[in-house]
Amino acid sequence: MGNGIRNLPPEAPLEAPSERVAGRGRGWYRGDCHVHSVHSDGELTPRELTAAARSAGLDFLATTEHNTAEAHGVWRRPAGDDLLVILGEEVTTRTGHWLALGIRPGQVVDWRYGVRDGRIDGHLDEVHRAGGLCVAAHPHAPYASGTFMYPYQGFDVVEVWNGAWSSDVPWNADNEAALAEWGRGLAADVHRGRWRPAMGNSDTHLAGQMGVPHTVVLAEELSAEAVLAGIRDGRSWIAGSAAVELSCTASAGGRSAGIGERLMAGDAPAEVRVDVRGVPSGTVAFHTEHGVAHRASLPGSGTGTVEWRTRTADSAFVRIEVRRPDGQMAALCNPVFLA
Repeated sequence: MGNGIRNLPPEAPLEAPSERVAGRGRGWYRGDCHVHSVHSDGELTPRELTAAARSAGLDFLATTEHNTAEAHGVWRRPAGDDLLVILGEEVTTRTGHWLALGIRPGQVVDWRYGVRDGRIDGHLDEVHRAGGLCVAAHPHAPYASGTFMYPYQGFDVVEVWNGAWSSDVPWNADNEAALAEWGRGLAADVHRGRWRPAMGNSDTHLAGQMGVPHTVVLAEELSAEAVLAGIRDGRSWIAGSAAVELSCTASAGGRSAGIGERLMAGDAPAEVRVDVRGVPSGTVAFHTEHGVAHRASLPGSGTGTVEWRTRTADSAFVRIEVRRPDGQMAALCNPVFLA
């Protein structure tokens, strides 16, 4: 959305949130990494946002105010001891927005440039030196400066599903275009050995937007470092709500691999199994470098398992999309790779 920034007095005390939630080991964690508060152009306070995150079934969120670190010091109390808050910024440049996730407390990444200035690479390096992640945000957003004009080279992740402009209809033509663009480039990127995972975020500015959609990440623990590592490696899928569950596993010769992982299948046939919950009468589509390779329907209960077989000679990867009967996206995942 816009890049207006309000000059508000800081809340006290100024103290960055904890980088780790104690007692939460390896598991799948749900989070929204594109969130705005009253500290830029959102309408909710950090306390209201953390309450919304808990209500939406989330384990973490990222604070991504436009071009400011003003809110970095106000999240510790609202986060409490159960919600992880990752420090970030939405870097709102003249020719596209991007998310700097996992930056240092108080760090502000410069935004005063456009694609013709040749400055983007230096700022991506700046975030990477801080241990952070760079996300191309809402590449086809329908407003001035929102359309992403930079090449994806140098970015770690692409936000293919953004909910800010589609509260009533969570999946729209702009998201469809972003997903298609990412999907078309995936095979070539995999062949070159450097692919960029997809993620989805709400881009919350208003009440009722939190977690629609959000990213579900396999992390070694509930910490900023572990969550960002899971996103960077593509061990993640995107959910339209916490009511939707998805798992995808490929198996061959007694071995198996999950989302973001590689199955060494050799010449053996690989069986890809998808388990879904929360999408009544939905459709599961299996995508490879050849496009849609297989489709199957879910029962009216919304809970079902779909299996499909392929070989590495036919499929270098398999990724899944789950849509509702009206075509709205319910969930999609990063690829499982076959070799």
